Amino acid sequence: MLVGMIRPRGVQTVEVTGPSLEDVQSQLEALRPDGFELVNSPAEMIKGAALIKTTGTFERRDDVTEIEADDMAALEAKVPDGWQLLSVRSV
Repeated sequence: MLVGMIRPRGVQTVEVTGPSLEDVQSQLEALRPDGFELVNSPAEMIKGAALIKTTGTFERRDDVTEIEADDMAALEAKVPDGWQLLSVRSV
């Protein structure tokens, strides 16, 4: 018997601009949707201005659930559309 941990997929992006890294990070945290974590936010200076621009990428990290099956093919077949298989263990 195999047990798999799954969670819903979800990605959102948002662009912010501010005078400092601390400011853009604060803006990103304020815009973070519930259940999502910031996974990427490359920053760049805006040419000719004292501003920093970044595109924050948030990925869904909540609602982890277990599924069970007798073999890997059956387990993968049980993963619903829009969900991802995180880990598998044998029991």
